[in-house]
Amino acid sequence: MKLLVRPYRDEKDYWRIRQFFREVFLINGRREHSWPLYRWDYWMWHVNENIHHLPLNENIFIWETPEGRVAALLTPENTGEAHFHTHLAFRDMALEEEMLQTAEEHLTLTRPDGSHTLRVWAQSADSERQVLLANHGYIRQAGAEYQRFRELNQPIRNVPLAEGFSIRPLGDVDEFPARSWVSFKAFHADEPESNYDPSPWYHNIQRAPLYRRDLDLVVVAPNGELAAFCTLWFDDATRSAAFEPVGTHPAYQRLGLGKAIMTEGLNRVKTLGATLAAVGSYSPAAHALYNSLGFTQYTLSEPWRKLLN
Repeated sequence: MKLLVRPYRDEKDYWRIRQFFREVFLINGRREHSWPLYRWDYWMWHVNENIHHLPLNENIFIWETPEGRVAALLTPENTGEAHFHTHLAFRDMALEEEMLQTAEEHLTLTRPDGSHTLRVWAQSADSERQVLLANHGYIRQAGAEYQRFRELNQPIRNVPLAEGFSIRPLGDVDEFPARSWVSFKAFHADEPESNYDPSPWYHNIQRAPLYRRDLDLVVVAPNGELAAFCTLWFDDATRSAAFEPVGTHPAYQRLGLGKAIMTEGLNRVKTLGATLAAVGSYSPAAHALYNSLGFTQYTLSEPWRKLLN
């Protein structure tokens, strides 16, 4: 069957793509061979809306059947990189070749010297895509993503919260500045505070269709400061949940707050009907934290990079 390729158009495509990700996630046994739904929502409403501002019609490409069924999707996540998402019923090497060519034409990063680079992600178990990338001059890089998961029919570890601290959902808009600040400190601890951006970016996160205030959790310190946080994304259609992001203010690290708040999150989504939970990790510290909470199984997504003329 000849698939037709076109750029992203409008909000109708957004909703069709959401359904595509749900369908493919289930077909793939709820493993991240393509993005799960939460990752699409998080990218649309936070990563791109607040950070990259990439024009959707220039950076997202859809392959569909003559009847209009979505068969494959090409997306960036960060500037200069590409993620391939394919329905198993339509995947073949001709399609992969076409997706790679499209990525090289539209998704590269221009360097100061005028050259272009592209980073493409491939599962470590996907030998066909790895061969394709190697044949086209791509080289596997460090920095793999461990896409961790655990079944929720297994016992959830009981983690007590440090004395004087409490866990609750994030408050209303008046608490957005505090939530923004603790996020900056958690992920940019070595940066000068002058780099902090106080813009109201959190409003966009709360616009995402999967967002739920009762699953957007914070740890409150005895002095009233926000000390740690985690946001869970629950998709009832696939009975799966994911943590994105998880962080702790440097002043409150090594108190077990990350374990405690994630445990609370696991119990909440299990009560809602989730049977699988997921979280991504890159660093040894994150690996250790998530392993301790039962996220011992994972798939591995690896970056491949090429310098183009």
